[in-house]
Amino acid sequence: MKELKKLFYRIIQRVNINLRELEYDVRPYVLALIPPDQMTKFYAFYGITEDHPLNLHFKHSALAGSYFLGECSVTDSLVYKSDIRGDELKKEGDIFTFQHFEIPISRNEVINIEDSLLIKTLVHNFSHDPETPENFFIRDTVAVHYSNIHGSPSDGCFLEPFSTVDLTTIYDCVIGAFAYVQAGEISHQNIAPGTIWVRNNQFNFLYQYSVASLNKYINFSAGNQPGGVFIDFIEDRQEAFQRVFDAVNIESSATVPGSASLDRFAVNKSQCHIGDNVLVSQRAYLQNGWLGKGANAQENCYIINSRLEGENVTAHGAKIIESDLEKQVFVGFNSFLRGRPNSRLKIGKESIIMPHTIIDISKPLVIPAGHLVWGLVTCEEDLEVNSMPINDLVKIKDGFSKGNLVFEGSGSSFVSAFKDRIHHILEANGAFFDGNKNKGHAQKNQNISINTIQPYPKGELKGLYPTVIIQP
Repeated sequence: MKELKKLFYRIIQRVNINLRELEYDVRPYVLALIPPDQMTKFYAFYGITEDHPLNLHFKHSALAGSYFLGECSVTDSLVYKSDIRGDELKKEGDIFTFQHFEIPISRNEVINIEDSLLIKTLVHNFSHDPETPENFFIRDTVAVHYSNIHGSPSDGCFLEPFSTVDLTTIYDCVIGAFAYVQAGEISHQNIAPGTIWVRNNQFNFLYQYSVASLNKYINFSAGNQPGGVFIDFIEDRQEAFQRVFDAVNIESSATVPGSASLDRFAVNKSQCHIGDNVLVSQRAYLQNGWLGKGANAQENCYIINSRLEGENVTAHGAKIIESDLEKQVFVGFNSFLRGRPNSRLKIGKESIIMPHTIIDISKPLVIPAGHLVWGLVTCEEDLEVNSMPINDLVKIKDGFSKGNLVFEGSGSSFVSAFKDRIHHILEANGAFFDGNKNKGHAQKNQNISINTIQPYPKGELKGLYPTVIIQP
């Protein structure tokens, strides 16, 4: 245990050195987040399949309860109940297109985690940094509960609970709780909790939750565990996941078509319908959910008493409760959509629910087809302020402001970028599989073999894992 504690404090020091310009100390925020004994209670596991590369390196690290797939390297790091998915990395011989550049890939890309602490964090996709196309690096970084590092190299950063960094390289930054950043590259910034920021050279979307409204859902302070509605919601359902991870063989109560995939480590309760080309990823939670053809529930998603008609994207960490979604509705990262049994939420086809949106209603609410929705919505009046028809947004050339949202630039470019990305996600997840062509995760994840590794059980190395290299 001595070496584990030394590593923990070393990581904290390295992050603090990087954040010295911001005068930020991560130590009081993370000291109580993982009792050291927890690091010895859980095995780490990894997936093997002929459809994914296999190249895993673990050195002087703790990996308790974490899952690895693809090409990953972990050195001098603590990775606790995290998902590290290297199944969409670039390969030698690929061409990476960035703006007007076409960058040849000289070697297989690897997710490299060094001197970092990741707690219940999802790392996925591939590096979108054109300067490091073969190296998806996470260095000197602390990321905590249910944060997402998606295609975003990180160096010297702290990600608070339920934050997301998406397709953005970040250096020496603090990303506040429930903040979402997709901005290309940022450095030396302290992003306030509840900031929703999407930027490129053609538009800038910036929304800010009020502190009072956000604290109800997620709050995080030095010396305390994260709290709020989001944490309570997840903890109320933790027991169901305990059974999934404890048992070796579990019979699913759902019928899964040959073109669909229900992950071995997903929870499936009550009467669930899984349609053709559906992807249900690991750590997803389904309870009386109806998923039509091509719909998906990605990691850490919850779909409860809800119906998704088809080709719906439920991005990492999104939660859909007591809701009905028509076809091709996009629900972004960590969004929280909660209707009630007698006050259901209905969302019309081809609508876009922005990442980190909260819709929490006590009366029935209908979002018309083809709408963009953002921010906090609890009633019809909120919806008026925090939504607009996508067709109206397309016509905007210079920007607008509405409520807590400031938008600059081209609405049509913003909509095109989102629609292109939604199509790519559906394609990558196998929603368009026709029986022969267009295979995606829904088809490739069907036959994954799961293997486990465990740490030293006692002594100075207790909790650390031996050096392990796993290759074909």
